[in-house]
Order: sequence, then C-alpha cells, then structure tokens
Amino acid sequence: MRYISDFKENDRILDHYLCKQKQTLKTRIGKTYLSLRLQDKTGQIEGKVWEVNNDIQNFDEGDFIKVDGMVLTYQNEYQLKINKIRRSAEGEYDPANYIPSTDKDVNLLYCQLLDYIRSLSNPFIRGLTEEILIKTPAIHDALKTHSAAKNMHHSYMGGLLEHTVSVTQICDFMSGRYEGVNRDLLVSTAMLHDIGKVYELSDFPENDYTDDGQLIGHIVIGSQLISDAAAKIPGFPVELKSLMMHSILAHHGEYEFGSPKLPKTIEAFILHCADNMDAKVKMFEEVTKGDLPGKWTGYNRALARDIRKSEF
Repeated sequence: MRYISDFKENDRILDHYLCKQKQTLKTRIGKTYLSLRLQDKTGQIEGKVWEVNNDIQNFDEGDFIKVDGMVLTYQNEYQLKINKIRRSAEGEYDPANYIPSTDKDVNLLYCQLLDYIRSLSNPFIRGLTEEILIKTPAIHDALKTHSAAKNMHHSYMGGLLEHTVSVTQICDFMSGRYEGVNRDLLVSTAMLHDIGKVYELSDFPENDYTDDGQLIGHIVIGSQLISDAAAKIPGFPVELKSLMMHSILAHHGEYEFGSPKLPKTIEAFILHCADNMDAKVKMFEEVTKGDLPGKWTGYNRALARDIRKSEF
C-alpha cells in the first residue's frame, strides 16, 4: 500500500483510501467538480476530480474507494488530481491501515494518568476524578482509543489520552511555579478538561460529531460529568464542585473560542494556557514534520499564519 505520508510530487497513485469528506462544487465558470479528503493511518490529503464522467463511479463519505490519480503541489501542499474512482470491495483493504493513531505508548500514557490520580491528596477531588476516569465504563473503555478533535489537533486514535497527559504534565509543572495555586484542583481539571469529547465525537473510522457534540459540546458535557460525579460522593463540598466546573467551562479562555465563561481563578487560567499551548504546538509539529520542499510550509488557516521550519 502507498501511504499518504510517502507521497511525492508527480507520483501516480493507484490504491485504496478512506473517503473522509466529499463535496460537489462548481468552478467560477460553473463547471461541476468533486472536492475530497482522503485518509489512511499516516494522514490525509485533499483530492480533486475535475472531470466527473463514467470513470468516477458512485460513492459516499465514509466509503473505502480505489483511486487513480497524480500527486501535485498546490499552495505548498500536496494534492491528488484524481482521474478514476470506484468503491473498494471487501477484502481489498485492511481497515487498520486507515485509522491514524498516536505514536506514543497508550499503555504508558494511561499508567501516567493513573499516577496523577494517585498523587491527588484531597479525598474529594481524588474520588471525583476516579469516579469519572476509572469507574465510568464509557469513559474508561474509550480513553486509549478516542481522538481529541475531528481535524484540528490530536485527531487520531489515542489523541485524547496523549493530549490529556500532556496538558496535565504542563499544569503539574506550573502548579509549583506560582503562589496560591491549588495543585489538586489544577491537576484534576487538567485530566478532566476534555473528557466530554468521549461523547462529543464518534469512534473511528468516523471520528465525527455526535448529536450531543453538535447540540451540547464537550465543554458543557464535561462540566455536567463533574456535577454528576460530585453528587455520588457524600459530603462533596458545593464550593469545590463550582470551582472544578468553572475550570472546565472556562478552559477555552475566550468567548469567541466557544468558552461559556472567562477564566476567573488562577487554576482555570493556567489550564486554559496549558490546553491552548499543547493544542497549537501540536499543530506546528504536524505542519512542519512533512517533507515538502522549502523552509516555509505555506499559510495555515487554523493558526492564521505562514509557518517556517526551524532549519538553518
């Protein structure tokens, strides 16, 4: 199989890929064309079908398709110009080759998460964190396989766990750098800040928004999980529940980024900074790790800037 990460300009590609996205569009002169996003476990590539004819057989988003095309460079990114498409038949592909996954050891990451839970000294905070991360089957079973996003960052199997541990590590470090920081409050909400994504996003290979993801979102879902877990713990302090819920509700930092609240505690603000840093640095990492020619990778819409590789 030819993996997307191995594509080079002018390569002819004749292989099977997962169709993640399919759009029927029109050029400026009104000619119909197809815009696709194809995926395998190494990444995604945009594909264009400029001639919609009998060589382009019927298929839908989520189908495995066999494509015949040529790799081109457009705006400093590889793109596939596709001439032929047909649906793949069962047995022609291995689904495992089309699910991107973390290159980290998920078992090690999970052990690190358990170590952080054990390090919490406040019995209420530790009990609540255990209730959500360990005792809730839907969450416990999904932690090692779920993604952290549909497209933006850590959008692969194990991405949620990788991102969660990374943000927790940053917050643990930051908790000792400033006075007045409650480490247990900060570290526990770091572990829980994106846990609502288990319900916001579907499993692979779809990795798409669920109804609850569209209607409610992971921020509100995560806050409700904390409220529900606190209700199961006798004597859980109401003020502590509010502080933990606030950190979840405020972790996107700004209203324009979908945050219901602005961070109003030092722990909530540190969590926002750590989450934002890990997500955006991961975007830089993914943009610059490719082998496109030149030091500049072109304009990145998510980061709203041109990105330069650190080569000299």
